[in-house]
Amino acid sequence: MEKFADEATIEVSSGKGGNGCIAFRREKYIPKGGPSGGDGGRGGDIIFTVRRNLRTLAHLRYKHTFKAQNGHDGENWGRYGANGEDLVIPLPPGSIIREEETGELIRDFTKNQDDFVFLKGGNGGWGNIHFKSSVNQAPRKALPGKPGQTVKLKVELQIMADIGLVGFPNAGKSSLLDRFTNARPKIAAYPFTTKIPNLGVLTAGEKDIIIADIPGLIEGASGGAGLGIQFLKHISRTSALAFLIDLSDENYLTAFDILLKELGSFSERLPQKKRLLVGTKTDLPETEGRLAELSAKYPAEEIIGISVFSGDGLQELTNAFLRLTSAPQDETADEGGNEVEIEAENVENVFEGEEN
Repeated sequence: MEKFADEATIEVSSGKGGNGCIAFRREKYIPKGGPSGGDGGRGGDIIFTVRRNLRTLAHLRYKHTFKAQNGHDGENWGRYGANGEDLVIPLPPGSIIREEETGELIRDFTKNQDDFVFLKGGNGGWGNIHFKSSVNQAPRKALPGKPGQTVKLKVELQIMADIGLVGFPNAGKSSLLDRFTNARPKIAAYPFTTKIPNLGVLTAGEKDIIIADIPGLIEGASGGAGLGIQFLKHISRTSALAFLIDLSDENYLTAFDILLKELGSFSERLPQKKRLLVGTKTDLPETEGRLAELSAKYPAEEIIGISVFSGDGLQELTNAFLRLTSAPQDETADEGGNEVEIEAENVENVFEGEEN
């Protein structure tokens, strides 16, 4: 998990074009042949590509300078110099590239994941074969290669998920992710167990629902308190939010108001997303009656009580997730009118490591 990185500042440079060559034919029976200097090769391009097996920007953490290969110089006998190799920089889905100094958006790879040629390499210089004329049969002139371009960039990663889990520390977000998927986040009975975002995929029928668990929020998170503020941006692209309320906590009736306020302070768009409330730990004796009290306080909200330990409410929650992430005609029932059963498989914790 220490490999996780969601921001990086890098400097990228395309390759310089190769120089043109000054040369003349010198053969046994042609002692004073004409010009034969070839052109220089083109410099390599800087290309960004999306790799789905990447989940973080950790590969950009320690290497901050990326330079494509220069073009090779032209040679005798009219031979062109070889073109410089392009440099392809892989990025995970959800990456954004900005100009580092101005913050200007250059490319959003959530909207367009095609390969992106960012900087073109410099053209190669002409060799002296281009400068022969009737009045100058032996030109001693060639052109240098054009320089490459250098730009400093800020690369950001915003996780792309369907459902974002929001809650205070120890509200049960990681336990729910673990039960629904095979993500295997770190779980323990103390606050801030989750230090980085975790993703898992819930397979319900024929639909995959990507669930994101971010570190727990605390009051004042939008102002920098706690860990969650660093990762709130990762739920900005989710289709819907699930607010997990720990029914065993004495502040269960005020938790939702505080969470909603913190999200609104970070971005006014977050409280406007589709959402539901999830009362957790219903298996504990002290939570009896608290789900009804929570429902009475928020009659306009959809509220589901669950117990990850006993499994109570998990099927209902799965169907709710399907409603939140599907078109109306594709909601919770199949053609026969039966509820879709949960199938938790083909899932990964995408931040545990990376395939390169």
